[in-house]
Amino acid sequence: MDLSNLKPAKGSVKRSKRLGRGQGSGKGGTSTRGHKGAKSRSGYSKKIGFEGGQMPLQRRVPKYGFKNVNRKEYKGINIGVLQTLAEKNNLEKIDMEVLISAGFVSKNALVKILGKGTLEKKLEVHAHAFSKSAVAAIESKNGTVVKL
Repeated sequence: MDLSNLKPAKGSVKRSKRLGRGQGSGKGGTSTRGHKGAKSRSGYSKKIGFEGGQMPLQRRVPKYGFKNVNRKEYKGINIGVLQTLAEKNNLEKIDMEVLISAGFVSKNALVKILGKGTLEKKLEVHAHAFSKSAVAAIESKNGTVVKL
C-alpha cells in the first residue's frame, strides 16, 4: 500500500445533486423545490421564530415585569452564622477576608448582615449592608458595625 492507491471508504463520498441542468437529468424544471410558494424562490430565508403564519411562541407567551438594571444583589448572612464562625475561630473582628476564607461568599459578592439568630460575643463586623435588627443585636453586645 502506498500514496498512489489510497481512496476513501466505500459509501463515504457522495456525488452532489446537480440541480436545474435540464429535463434529461431528472432534476430539471423545478429543481426539487416543488411548485410556486416562497420556498421555491431564490433568496428565500425564513425569519427566526416563523411558524408558517401561526402566531409565534415568543408572541403567544405573555410578558410582564421588568429587570431593574441598577439592582444590587446582596448575599445575606445571619448573625447566628457570625456567632458560630467567631466561636469556632476565636475571632473578635469579622470582615470580608474572614467570610471569603470560610467559604460563605465569593470575593466579588456584596454582603448584607441579617438579624436571625443570637449573638453572645462582642464583634466588629465589616459588611456592605446591615439590617436594622442586625445592627441592634451587634450594638447591644457593645460590638461595632462598619459599612464598606
